[in-house]
Amino acid sequence: MAMTLNDDQIMLRESAKDFMASEAPVTHFRKYRDMGCKDGFSHGLWKQFAEMGFTGILIPEAEGGMGMGHIEAGIVLEEIGRNLSPSPFLTTSVAAVEALKLADKAMRERWFPGILAGETVIALAIEEGIKHRPEKIACKAERSGNGFKLSGQKQFVIHGTSSDMLIVAARTAGAAGETDGLTLFAVDKDAAGLSMEAARLVDSAMAAHVTLDGVHVDADAVIGEVDGGWSVLGKVLDAGRAGAAAEMVGVGSGAMDMTFEYLKTRKQFDRVIGEFQALQHRAAHLYGEMEGARSIVLKAQSLLDEGHAKAELYVAAAKAKAGIACNLAVREGVQMHGGIGMTDEYDIGLYMKRDRSLNEFFGDAYYHADRVATMNGY
Repeated sequence: MAMTLNDDQIMLRESAKDFMASEAPVTHFRKYRDMGCKDGFSHGLWKQFAEMGFTGILIPEAEGGMGMGHIEAGIVLEEIGRNLSPSPFLTTSVAAVEALKLADKAMRERWFPGILAGETVIALAIEEGIKHRPEKIACKAERSGNGFKLSGQKQFVIHGTSSDMLIVAARTAGAAGETDGLTLFAVDKDAAGLSMEAARLVDSAMAAHVTLDGVHVDADAVIGEVDGGWSVLGKVLDAGRAGAAAEMVGVGSGAMDMTFEYLKTRKQFDRVIGEFQALQHRAAHLYGEMEGARSIVLKAQSLLDEGHAKAELYVAAAKAKAGIACNLAVREGVQMHGGIGMTDEYDIGLYMKRDRSLNEFFGDAYYHADRVATMNGY
């Protein structure tokens, strides 16, 4: 593929850029953070996402969606990252939709309309430890009557307390550490035995610690095949990883642009500090790293859309590279802003906090660098 966007994708980028900048800029984020919003995002804004057509980007046209791909989802996510726009787009319209596309028709008909209308939020209940290790899932799903009984705990379920449904990864066979024997379930938020404890993350996003105490679900709650959930989970995670990488490119780019503007205006020793060669070298290096990250993220998205055999490899490389580049952008931003970069008055620190969270979502840079090495036989 040509590593450029086509005309339709450029139009989407301009539309998303204008929308996020006007309706959900950093001031919008600050408003919902400072008011202590229990959801961490605006449901009104989520409906505006739907009016723009964003929520249905990955939903097939035959089911009311836009029928687009991960490149288009990434375009929206980059602008979300650039503006720190709080929304459930990544978890609901990207990762959860990818799961539901593999579910039966009845489940899709139940949940797609609400997503398309910006009225439904879906959360992923996968993590069980402090780090992303999906193969270590131990949450149990035992057969009970005409369905299953789920027992276990999940950590850092993004938008969990705001969700209408949880996609829960549980073990129907095997033991923690094995990829065989996993199954994905759709669990309603009001299911008996399901409880959540809200938690605010470092970037002020809301998550939940979830306890499943004998939660009963019918057999039709299964997404994919019983015991064959690893393949489904892999597709969901790759969608989420590519999406998170795209958002990190946006976060890093937003931080970089803010820093470059500061270099052009801040004076020291009667000179604009951007004239100092040492800072110019650091700025040029940062620009190159961000462009490299954007390129590999676009390649990964393209391979996902093609269903290419190497998509998983490139998604892992993209998540690792975007994590490294975004972290460089926010660190350089804070340093070049000097002491004020550590204050809440300046937005650069907010970008650093978002980078910290996104880096952990769906596996950090070190996790994915190891996966790249393993997949390449090292």
